[in-house]
Amino acid sequence: MIGSIAGDIIGSVYEGSPIKFKDFVLFSNRAEFTDDTILTIATAYSLLNKVDYTTSYKTFGRKYTAGYGANFYNWLVSSDDAPYNSWGNGAAMRVSPIGFAFNTVDAVLDEAKKSAEVTHNHPEGIKGAQATALAILYARTGKSKSFIKQQIIEQFDYDLDRTLDEIRPRYSFHVSSQESVPESIISFLESDSYEDAVRNAVSLGGDSDTMACIAGGIAQAFYGVPEDICETARNLLPKEFIEILDQFNAGYKLQG
Repeated sequence: MIGSIAGDIIGSVYEGSPIKFKDFVLFSNRAEFTDDTILTIATAYSLLNKVDYTTSYKTFGRKYTAGYGANFYNWLVSSDDAPYNSWGNGAAMRVSPIGFAFNTVDAVLDEAKKSAEVTHNHPEGIKGAQATALAILYARTGKSKSFIKQQIIEQFDYDLDRTLDEIRPRYSFHVSSQESVPESIISFLESDSYEDAVRNAVSLGGDSDTMACIAGGIAQAFYGVPEDICETARNLLPKEFIEILDQFNAGYKLQG
């Protein structure tokens, strides 16, 4: 999941200052982890410790400050654990550990739904998490990009036939799953490396940290992540996050 975390950190600088080009400093001196990383770590913690997702998300979300969306923040601080029918991309941004931890399509889809629906119980919110996790499963098990593309189209009815050059000029900030997850997947599909996938996602000028997080998770599964990017991202994380990351990597034989 270091690919998702690094993508989040790299994209963090551009969420409020969108750019439409790929030639940018990869790790700005203002780069930092956001809620995407916090909740990705919380997902991994749940898997490692058999803790329910609601408990993990509330525990880590309350402990670490980030720019949470208003609906999630209200859920986070509330004593009411009921989901709020969100169709946002928040469930997709935190789901990458599931794509690495489970080995069958049915298991990945089922677990991604469980992780999403504690907050994002709208069908589009669940679909975004499932599509992201499934793309990671396919990528890490040696499936081709053409196979991944076709399966995601068939199972989720996403339009992945667009190019980044077609999307970029008119694209803007979107938090909905249906308007950001497909574009994040396309950012991976058009890439030639982990770094290129993240640059693609940021260059669309949208929800940069989340889209780079989603594209980065899939790209890690397909390409791996360069050691220098892993090291830079790790150096920006709290000790607790690194410990969970290392436990997860050891448990599932991953890099980073």
